[in-house]
Amino acid sequence: MEQLFGFESLSTLVFVLSVALCAGLVKGIVGFAMPMILISGMTLVLPPETALAALILPTLITNVWQSLRQGVQSALQTIREFRVFLLCGLVFLVASAQFVRLLEPQILYGFIGILVTVFTATQLLGLRPKSFKKSTRVELAAGALAGFTGGLSGVWGPPTVAYLTAIDTNKQEQIRAQGVIYGLGAIALAGAHIQTGVLRAETLPLTLAILPCALLGVWLGFKLQDRIAQQTFRTVTLVVLAIAGLNLLRRAILG
Repeated sequence: MEQLFGFESLSTLVFVLSVALCAGLVKGIVGFAMPMILISGMTLVLPPETALAALILPTLITNVWQSLRQGVQSALQTIREFRVFLLCGLVFLVASAQFVRLLEPQILYGFIGILVTVFTATQLLGLRPKSFKKSTRVELAAGALAGFTGGLSGVWGPPTVAYLTAIDTNKQEQIRAQGVIYGLGAIALAGAHIQTGVLRAETLPLTLAILPCALLGVWLGFKLQDRIAQQTFRTVTLVVLAIAGLNLLRRAILG
């Protein structure tokens, strides 16, 4: 099994599967953060490009599941409502994905680390954007930022969550919208990285291997969502993400 997935030891494989389970659990509870946890955790033991390839299928399938929890019609309505965000994000995601293999690992560590750390710090400090009316200009900007970061690192949650929060989206709609947006983004990400060669025959077994753990985590998270105070778990999640982001920044600086 170790030779099949290219790991140096069984403990590395167990660690990666544990990260996938944790990422799924958090996503099931709060609706987002799976790519951030996966990329932050797996890059501790895997090259950034391999970690990016590994998160593609779990991200895609879990978001499809999340987006369809209230039915197909609700998901289609969400697509219509956020079509500008989705189209702009798609363009920038495909464009930025072309630069993944041109970057040094330290640059990618630093980029993801800054993204995660800034997002979690502002959220923990209570610096959330004030609500405002939805506009095409802001939707275009938010979609562009989300798509750019998604294509480069597989992480497009922070700008998406910030945008949905800023326009004062209610909880159920926000969870569904995240599933739709991330799901469609994950389809584009998979297609883009098949083209770039990040997702290929050598990396496909790894993304398939962590998928069951991610699905199990999401299922458990859905079960907990209705029973445990979500804000408490969200705070813990943000603390863990802040630590992971700072660790990535350390690796970017110290190598």
